[in-house]
Amino acid sequence: MIVYRLTRSRFKNDLSGKGAEIAGGRWNSIGIPVLYTAESRALCALEIAVHTPLNVVPEDYLMITIEIPDKVEKQEILIKDLPYDWKSFPEVKSTQLLGNRFFTEGKYLALKVPSAIIHGDHNILVNPFHKDFHLVKVVSVEPFEFDQRLFIKEAIA
Repeated sequence: MIVYRLTRSRFKNDLSGKGAEIAGGRWNSIGIPVLYTAESRALCALEIAVHTPLNVVPEDYLMITIEIPDKVEKQEILIKDLPYDWKSFPEVKSTQLLGNRFFTEGKYLALKVPSAIIHGDHNILVNPFHKDFHLVKVVSVEPFEFDQRLFIKEAIA
């Protein structure tokens, strides 16, 4: 399985999940390391966009292409199994608890979860402490430029 991750260049070699451990997220509480990735480059870009203020175009980003071996067992959470408010902002505790349980049990390397941004798309969360994490490989690292139209709101004349 190929997944994607957008990151600032200074973190290009960091697959530790430390950022999510420090900040927490929709699928993990503070203190739980998680490597957040997406099934597509486009979803990666939108994940950055929703966390960036308007009129600020993110710079110095790299698109990391990552391979998760198909032979490694993965788990999936379906929308039908989530609470009605699962994609609320700020994130709700219930989704964090689901993710926390997944990561602390350590049975699977990756967890496929529905995207809160794009219905039908998915994020793939990787457990950096799983016994098979060493099989996760960076395939490529490429500079990434955001289209400023995602961020710049201009008055229409």
